[in-house]
Amino acid sequence: MNVKELLERFHKTATTPREQMDSYLAEGRKIVLTAPVYTPEEIIHSMGMVPMGVWGGDIQLAESKKYFPAFICSIVQSIVELGIAGTYKGASAIVIPSLCDSLKVAGQNWKYAVPSIPFIPMTYPQNRKPGFGHTFTKEGYLRVIKDLEEATGERFDDEKLAASIEVYNAHNAAMRALVIALAAHPEITNAQRSDIFKSAQFMRKEEHTALVNELIEALAAQQPGEAKTRVMTTGILADAPELLAILDENKIQIVCDDIAAESRQYRTDAPAEGASALDRLAAKFCEMDNCSVLYDVEKKRVAKIVEDAKTADAKGVVVLLTKFCDPEEFDYPLIKKACDEAGIPNVLIEIDRQMINYEQARTAIETFMELL
Repeated sequence: MNVKELLERFHKTATTPREQMDSYLAEGRKIVLTAPVYTPEEIIHSMGMVPMGVWGGDIQLAESKKYFPAFICSIVQSIVELGIAGTYKGASAIVIPSLCDSLKVAGQNWKYAVPSIPFIPMTYPQNRKPGFGHTFTKEGYLRVIKDLEEATGERFDDEKLAASIEVYNAHNAAMRALVIALAAHPEITNAQRSDIFKSAQFMRKEEHTALVNELIEALAAQQPGEAKTRVMTTGILADAPELLAILDENKIQIVCDDIAAESRQYRTDAPAEGASALDRLAAKFCEMDNCSVLYDVEKKRVAKIVEDAKTADAKGVVVLLTKFCDPEEFDYPLIKKACDEAGIPNVLIEIDRQMINYEQARTAIETFMELL
């Protein structure tokens, strides 16, 4: 396929996840939903099932308000809202990690709001670097495996997990290479870039890797388009069509990102060696860093944002702050200070899954462009 055909394929998958889910169900595959972030998809994949990401949607909330206070992340609320509405009908289970306060209550609410889809908790340690952090993580994975076997009837095998780890490591490498390839091609819009990342949530990783590698090869043979203003984005989500359209209208190109739903999850591979495949997977989580929901008293993420922006020759940093996301809100003052000290212009855009008007964001971005 050529670049246009590949981009259309990514767009279709990103915008019609239910169709993708139905196609897998029609093939006789079982679907396990994976909530953000760092849910152990490799385990699900190794058991012959399809992990499908659930990051909520840009919808108005109604039924989920019965379970959550108003001042809680709309990503979590919209996941439950979609579950109540039957959007995920046919899924065999949902795995929800506990890396923030909102996610901790999401699973408990899910049990009562969507009883037809079993809830499986994944409890991660905050102190993940010491040896006991690895042990705790592995025990959490064993709990997930036990619950998955009970919910789906499938069985876990460590050798199959080793094979799945290779599939996911290959996908990580492809996504890292993709960021570099897209940065060299301003003609690829931010909306199209988002489609590629978002489609990865809904496809089997080996299928997505093949398409991404094909796109990288096709881009290498294509003449780059006219240069745009290069920026870096940071935050939890960056998939709102209206927001991406504003960036594209202002000839802004996202050349790198620190977005939880995008590049953050592809930075760390499972190590090549370990006592078992499950130990390797636990080591992968323990080695992760530079994320607002991962405990780090030194806040190394802040320095990495500055470093990545400079490496990618980004002229500014766009902070996309998900409303009521405490971990991101705590990091923002440090990010702003570090960018200011490094001489990197930055702008804060507050976003929410319920937003229907992005005119305030438009004004902020246009003002930011004048500054740049």
